[in-house]
Amino acid sequence: MEQKQKEMKYLNATWRQLVWWRYKKHTLAMIGLLAIVGMYITAIFCEFLAPYEKDTRHLESIYSPPSKVHIIDENGNIRWPFVRKMDVEIDFETHQIAFKEVMGTNYPIKLFVRGDTYLFWGLWETDIHFFGVESPAKLFLFGADRMGRDVFSRCLYGTRISLSIGMIGVFLSLVLGLTLGGISGYSGGWADVVIQRVIEIIRCFPSIPLWMGLSASMPTHWPALKVYFAITLILSLVGWTDLARMVRGKLIALREEEFVLAARFIGASDSRIIFRHLLPSFTSHIIVSVTLAIPGMILAETALSFLGIGLRPPITSLGVLLKEAQNVTTVALYPWLLIPVVFVIIIVLSFNFVGDGLRDAVDPYSR
Repeated sequence: MEQKQKEMKYLNATWRQLVWWRYKKHTLAMIGLLAIVGMYITAIFCEFLAPYEKDTRHLESIYSPPSKVHIIDENGNIRWPFVRKMDVEIDFETHQIAFKEVMGTNYPIKLFVRGDTYLFWGLWETDIHFFGVESPAKLFLFGADRMGRDVFSRCLYGTRISLSIGMIGVFLSLVLGLTLGGISGYSGGWADVVIQRVIEIIRCFPSIPLWMGLSASMPTHWPALKVYFAITLILSLVGWTDLARMVRGKLIALREEEFVLAARFIGASDSRIIFRHLLPSFTSHIIVSVTLAIPGMILAETALSFLGIGLRPPITSLGVLLKEAQNVTTVALYPWLLIPVVFVIIIVLSFNFVGDGLRDAVDPYSR
């Protein structure tokens, strides 16, 4: 009886339910989905979640190491998580600045504390942060940089910029790739020849030098927001060619199928046949291409910013943060400056896992 109910539930399920049931069986895809959702939630509320504003400088804490969070005090008692005040000393052997905890100065980590003033979503001003500590103690979960700015807070802000560039850039590439690839594959003729020659011209240039050339052409006096959208547009104009070629190949293989001939016979327009009949027939391939393109966009922005020709301060992205870790000596002495690399790795792996899971879930031939 129970087996029969399961069969009836499966037979009566919608397409979306079937896709979700298949997707849940993919463990790595679920982990990647949770990671991506967590990243985007963090990016949306980064001003509230960050203990400090991204440009707040603590001149007494330059290159401060990550704060040690304690739960056991000097007397061996278990307490709410706390940090201690740090004193700055000079190590006369290495001639480096050393930070030493002051015993007995326990500052608990509080929730919903008042701190730096910020504009939440650029709409209203507030100074409430999700967590933090009272002055004079400092909470640097990922340490501080050369200007005494909190690396953890800057990573949260940088994640917002990098993720938004990936999403917007891929959306523009998706529109261009589906439209031009659909016209090229379905119509053929002179339109196919022109579009394919444009794709070949774009692809004949190495990606990184092409990005560098287009980025270097931007005027240096442009404001940060204009540079942000220019970088997004540059990445989109270069990144649509792979998807367009894939769409063209699929449409050439499917345009003589019976369901296409039937739609053409009843008078359906070319645009309706392409977007309502042909493209949905290989949705899984499009989904995989999109999920793989998003981390590609993020890596491209990171590379350009790392080389100094992408986003520039005051915009904070993961690439801008990594630019500060170019010096080998700095990395050797202050390894926490490489923590943004961990964010990039997590984002790229998560999107790849999600893409694999969606490909298997949407594929009608998968079991």
